[in-house]
Amino acid sequence: MMTVARHVPHLAGPSRCVQVFELTTRPSEAVMLRRFDMVSVLLYIRVMPYEEKSAWVMGVLAVGTYTGYLVVILGRAGDTPLAEVPYVAALLWALGISIAASIVLHTLVATFGPKDARKKDQRDREINRFGEHIGQSFVVIGGVAALGMSMAELDYFWIANAVYLAFVLSAILGSTAKIVAYRRGFHSW
Repeated sequence: MMTVARHVPHLAGPSRCVQVFELTTRPSEAVMLRRFDMVSVLLYIRVMPYEEKSAWVMGVLAVGTYTGYLVVILGRAGDTPLAEVPYVAALLWALGISIAASIVLHTLVATFGPKDARKKDQRDREINRFGEHIGQSFVVIGGVAALGMSMAELDYFWIANAVYLAFVLSAILGSTAKIVAYRRGFHSW
């Protein structure tokens, strides 16, 4: 028999507590422990702050729509150079789908969440500001990269894709920073 400490979300809020489980080598107990972990995660989703759910929505949508965009562009490329692939329609569709899905998912999260879920306290505002500041770094990097590419007179394809990638990385990094701050704790300096 061995003792293992595992992090399990505390049901009273976004902080974490450590619980100690004693495991034997029997597979049935390991299966039961995995089920307990899944149930505790599902219960945590119910009490997860609206802002954390929003960060999950934005991060997943950014990854999903950009992946879809890449699949379409690389599928169209075949033997032609990437700069000659028609990208404008796919880029606009990816942006439109991302915006529409974000509106629908945020509406669903707000509708099926607790009535007071959208109330922000000081910690929520600080975590949001922290995540936005971190995420905005990629917008600046993308802007500078696009400026440099336009000065070098590169094809519009590369400039547009650099800007789009910067926005996607900004959303992913900002969402990740917010989620980590909610999950691991956030300390204002």
